[in-house]
Amino acid sequence: MTTAAIEVSGLHKSFGGQSVLDGIDLRVQAGTVFALLGPNGAGKTTLINILSTLVLPDAGTASVGGHDVVADSEGVKRSISLTGQSAAVDEVLTGEENLRMMARLSGYTAPAAKQRARELLEQFDLVEASRKRVKTYSGGMRRRLDLAISLVATPPVIFLDEPTTGLDARSRQTLWAMILDLAAQGITIFLTTQYLDEADLLADRIAVIDRGVVVAEGTAAELKARVGGEVVELRDANDEIVRELPTDGSVHGLRQAIDLLDASGLAGSSVSIRKPSMDDVFLALTARTTTSSAAPRTAADAAQNTNLEVTR
Repeated sequence: MTTAAIEVSGLHKSFGGQSVLDGIDLRVQAGTVFALLGPNGAGKTTLINILSTLVLPDAGTASVGGHDVVADSEGVKRSISLTGQSAAVDEVLTGEENLRMMARLSGYTAPAAKQRARELLEQFDLVEASRKRVKTYSGGMRRRLDLAISLVATPPVIFLDEPTTGLDARSRQTLWAMILDLAAQGITIFLTTQYLDEADLLADRIAVIDRGVVVAEGTAAELKARVGGEVVELRDANDEIVRELPTDGSVHGLRQAIDLLDASGLAGSSVSIRKPSMDDVFLALTARTTTSSAAPRTAADAAQNTNLEVTR
């Protein structure tokens, strides 16, 4: 069996009587990228806070790098780095000063701290801005510096809580490349994200969490397969998608969907067929209904509740 960098079993956490995590079970292999998806309030950040020892669980067990998050919190802290949703950098200092300060705090000598800062500035394409105050940095530059700081001591496990939120497309793609490079070096990446394409591109495995429970886990391909077959799209005269219907992939299922969309009588409309996306997976697995308080546990349950239909 491959080595697990993170193991979670029966994890529970409540705040003020409200259950946030309701029996989470996860196993993340060392040297992989693991993505946690879920709507706002699903419990993603709470889980990361527990795994990084910032919050104690109410019940269950969790270990990171072989260290129990409760019994050996210091061992966990030595094994991880955490990059939160906002850049944790000192705006008054320059980028280089931030890195050298963190290196000294991590136990580097002054010469070694200077060398490590130089290496990270080059790795994250911040050399030209290294002596500028961080308050002058763009959002993408701050996130790159934040990630660089988290790698000063090169921990075996890195937690990234929505690392690209608020970044433009170019900055997101730059960070994606850096994350993939870190994984190639054997570092375990555990990230939360609301960008479905991000999880699809980066993650070796993905877990979908809703209302404090894991409703599905697998590779992107496995999760897409759970949704069903092809998705039929109805587009208007401006080529904008106005409605989508999933099918079971059979000829009969495709014909039914096309006939249903054709009956809408939308002038100048056209129909196209595509494979399921992570958007379809997310909508299916986190479907909310007014008739039941329980989250769908399988794609089939979600399909029954929502008919997996999206109107845009």
